[in-house]
Amino acid sequence: MSAWRTTPTSLCAGSDGAGLAGACAMCVPKSSPLVPVPPVSPSAPRCVPTQCWAPPGRGKGPNRHHGRCCHSNNDAAMAAAGPLLPAEVEALVQALRGTELRDAGRQGWLRQHESVEKLNMHAILSAAAGQEQLLTELLVSHAKIPVLIGELISAEVWKHKVFPVLCRLEDFHPRSTFPIYVVLHHEASIINLLETVFFYKEICESAEDSVLDLIDYCHRKLTLLAARSTSGQAATQKELHPKDLASLSSMQELQKQAEAMEFEISLKALSVLRYITDQVDSLPLSALTRLLNTHNLPCLLVQLVEHCPWSCHEAGKLKKFENGTWHEVPPEDQVKMTKLDGQVWLALLNLLLSPECQRKYHFDSFNKSQLLKLRAFLTDVLLDQLPNLVEMQRFLSHLTVTEPAPPKKDLVLEQVPVIWDHLLRKNAGKWEAIAKHQVKHAFSPTEEELKLQARRWAQTYSLDLLEALAPDKPRCRVCGVEAAKRCSRCRNEWYCTRACQVQHWQKHRTACSLLAQAAGTAGAP
Repeated sequence: MSAWRTTPTSLCAGSDGAGLAGACAMCVPKSSPLVPVPPVSPSAPRCVPTQCWAPPGRGKGPNRHHGRCCHSNNDAAMAAAGPLLPAEVEALVQALRGTELRDAGRQGWLRQHESVEKLNMHAILSAAAGQEQLLTELLVSHAKIPVLIGELISAEVWKHKVFPVLCRLEDFHPRSTFPIYVVLHHEASIINLLETVFFYKEICESAEDSVLDLIDYCHRKLTLLAARSTSGQAATQKELHPKDLASLSSMQELQKQAEAMEFEISLKALSVLRYITDQVDSLPLSALTRLLNTHNLPCLLVQLVEHCPWSCHEAGKLKKFENGTWHEVPPEDQVKMTKLDGQVWLALLNLLLSPECQRKYHFDSFNKSQLLKLRAFLTDVLLDQLPNLVEMQRFLSHLTVTEPAPPKKDLVLEQVPVIWDHLLRKNAGKWEAIAKHQVKHAFSPTEEELKLQARRWAQTYSLDLLEALAPDKPRCRVCGVEAAKRCSRCRNEWYCTRACQVQHWQKHRTACSLLAQAAGTAGAP
């Protein structure tokens, strides 16, 4: 089952049941969140994205949708896990602080990461139960959205500036890549949390000036998506096959996982950007100028419609990326709009049909030619799935025969984002020193420190909950086929046969011991 959010009244086309991908026209799509799973091997950590969840419908009456976990047999597990207590949520929100980039991976930073992870999982469970109000109010009242945005961009800078240095260090051969994986995954955790809460207007407003930094962040991610799709790299964004990973070193494997994670983070940024565009009427003037003219988001979104980086053809078959995985689309479903397609179209609706946006946007010859490409995609099948696009079709038809007035330049002083530039200036020329500092103080833990960290992860995550949120049946760690057997000692790795388990044991042995001790279990593998 797909996950749906109720659209603002200005975009609502009624409740005639002719909505996106079979939902009513009151609904719009929301992409699936990433819930991290602790790495199953210190030398081979994995990020396993989860299936989408469907939050209950907002409001009352016939247009309200009752959300359920996509796998109904997991409802009991999710209900048993339940959200955190209000006092716990408030304590976690209050504990959020800005951190120094050089401290990534150290104990204080790890405590902050655990807080973000717990809030992330709480947000998912609360949304599934229709109880997001508490978390939203706490994030707004304690002014933590700017803090989260700052941490998000700091994690992005670390990944682009420090992580490559770590990979180049010839004398760095970590016994465990687990601490580095945690830092890499921090960005995914934050963007997932922001995606869950940014649906609400008050969250967007509480971002204040930092919304400019978030807009720039989303633009960087969407530019990456567009560049990959136009250069023909979309088809390479596939799941990492266990057999392919087996021949790589631990750091090479981590690099591959970081690339795959970057693709999914970019898709989350698309959802966040769409929620920002929902609030164009309440955004600061500088934010609107940045969306429309500085970054020319309408034309960038046209590129995503035209090249669709979450879709590719392989061996004559259409594949689409949805709910954390590439899957083959049967012929009868190839014309159905995906949730990601819907996010792009709704963002375009917000940016092109708003009177304030039309007043500020430069409809020059290039922009017009790019926007008019959309007419080829506005088929009857698409309009049936998202009737709101009829207004877009009318707008484009009008645009072909008119010459819009040039925008009025009524903004003399313009705010600019500061977080990214501040981090680059502050740490310019220090990236190698930061990497070596972190190798010494964060990424070379002793065995006891690894055991302690594994124990903290075991306390943070419930395996039953993670399995309830997982999109698919477990797959064999060695050959990748569907698996029915699990390591009896750590209960974290899956295998299809005893032979695969024996083959993987030498690599799994250390992690198995750590996880078993953390969970307080013991037994034969």
